[in-house]
Amino acid sequence: MARRWKVLLVTSSAVFMALLDVTIVNIAFPDMRRSFPQDSLSTMSWIINAYNVIFAAALVPAGRLADRIGRRRMFLAGLLIFLAASLACGLAINVEFLIGARIVQALGAALVVPTSLSLVLPEFPPERRATATALWTATGAIAAATGPSLGGVLVHWQGWRLIFLVNLLIGLAALVPSLRLLRESRETGVTRWPDAVGAILLAGAVGLLALALVNGADWGWRSFGVVGSLIAAAILSVLFLARSARHPVPVVDPELFRIRSFAVANVGSLVFGAGFYALLLTNVLFLTSAWQYDIFLAGVALTVGPMMAAVAAVVSGRLADKYGQRAITVPGGLVFAAGALILGLTTTGEPRYFTIFLPATLLTGMGAGLCLPSFGSAAVAELPRNRYATGVAVASCFRQIGAVVGVAGLVAVLGATGRADTVVGFQRAYLLVALAGVLTTIVASALGRVRARDVADLPGRPVLASSSPDRTPAALGEHPAD
Repeated sequence: MARRWKVLLVTSSAVFMALLDVTIVNIAFPDMRRSFPQDSLSTMSWIINAYNVIFAAALVPAGRLADRIGRRRMFLAGLLIFLAASLACGLAINVEFLIGARIVQALGAALVVPTSLSLVLPEFPPERRATATALWTATGAIAAATGPSLGGVLVHWQGWRLIFLVNLLIGLAALVPSLRLLRESRETGVTRWPDAVGAILLAGAVGLLALALVNGADWGWRSFGVVGSLIAAAILSVLFLARSARHPVPVVDPELFRIRSFAVANVGSLVFGAGFYALLLTNVLFLTSAWQYDIFLAGVALTVGPMMAAVAAVVSGRLADKYGQRAITVPGGLVFAAGALILGLTTTGEPRYFTIFLPATLLTGMGAGLCLPSFGSAAVAELPRNRYATGVAVASCFRQIGAVVGVAGLVAVLGATGRADTVVGFQRAYLLVALAGVLTTIVASALGRVRARDVADLPGRPVLASSSPDRTPAALGEHPAD
């Protein structure tokens, strides 16, 4: 096997592990409640919420830090942190300890995800990077979709602790070859550290936004906690943007958002992420409540979607290298919407897996396999080499915020029916997912033509602003509208 494929394999394995924990805990949550009956539902919910909030908040600062001090170093550190925290989760004696371990887990994941792709991209020539990114992104999508099914099998076999302990097998299998295989790379020509205050402002803004969204249903959307968190997030965002515009080494250089492929792909990742993650949770809840499947059977029934996403991702990467990401994401959003629309219009309380659910799941899986990898490759295709980790972190952050938005919207839709297990509520939820697919297509149409190429390192604001040797639009990754 060629070296570049080995690098992709070991880094993707780590990403699979890190993103698996975004969704696998959902299916194990009822078993956890039985282990800690003395704790309230609101307290238990932080086992899920703490990971989502911290993961979203830490992604961009972690990516920027990796660009500065070394991507290999930060990848290995994140992997070790995640493994240690997973062991702690599996051995937790109370909910408070488990929540704390989940926070540490999220910090490790925030280091692993952006550094992994930034280690992969330099191994591939520009004309093959869409394929590499598609496979890398597909790993994350498959992990997110596999979480409920794999979690169902593990919980049914040995209980909820195994969903954390299984990370040790996956992580060690990635760690050992990483030590000798991965090459160090970092930002050069910069003596100043990235803006620490800006990193804190950004992490606070993203964290408060995620906090408000994940707790809106429990606290009430008009409650002081939700409204106050949203206002505080808006204020911190404004302060972050103002500081980034002035600081010589910002956490996220505003110039990057002048690259159309980067800006549009991030919006597309957010919109599609909202529909994708809402669909994952809707499917689990629908099968286990409306159709009353047990956890194990539901897990088996849900495996078709990830399998189709994996197949479609391989195809989409090759097609994107040849025809561009817009040609893949525009129909991908419509295919995803079609699958969700079938579920929204035809599902009833009578189980019809092979005639309704399976065909629709094949369509949504295909749509996910087309959209997620293509948006991922578009986001980094025209970035400077020394901004890979930061770019991946920003794209992952947008997708994670989309996930939080999608789940919050799902909870609101199901709660509006008075009961969270009514067929009418699930039909509305699927229609909401279909709307996200249509919006994805609209956003994707603005991608333009993405030209994958090596862009020279851009060490700081002065280079971007005045001293770049080539100030043509192509040098910055910009291009006129197609």
